[in-house]
Amino acid sequence: MNLQFFNPLRWKKSFLMALLAAFVVVWFAFIDSYSLKTRWDLHAQKQELKERAEYLNAQSEKLKTKIGQLDEDPALLEKIAREEYGMRKPGETVYKVKREE
Repeated sequence: MNLQFFNPLRWKKSFLMALLAAFVVVWFAFIDSYSLKTRWDLHAQKQELKERAEYLNAQSEKLKTKIGQLDEDPALLEKIAREEYGMRKPGETVYKVKREE
C-alpha cells in the first residue's frame, strides 16, 4: 500500500492550492454568515422594502394633496364633515334614510 498518498506533506503544491481554493469557495458560498444565499435573500428583501417605500411615498403625496384641498376649499371640508361624521349646522334637523339592498 502506498502511504505517501495519505501524507499531505508529500502532495504537490498546486494540488494543495487547488484544495485550499475549493475550500474557500465552498466556505464563502454556503457556510459563512454572508454567504451567497444570505446575500440573495437580503437583496430580495431590500427590493421589497424599496417597493414598499415607493408605495408609501405615493400615498403620502396623495394625502398631502388632499390636505391642501381641504385647506383651500371650506365647502369640501363641510361636505366631508357632514357625510362621514354626521355633523350638522346649528338649527338643522338631520334625517337618516335607510336604504334597502
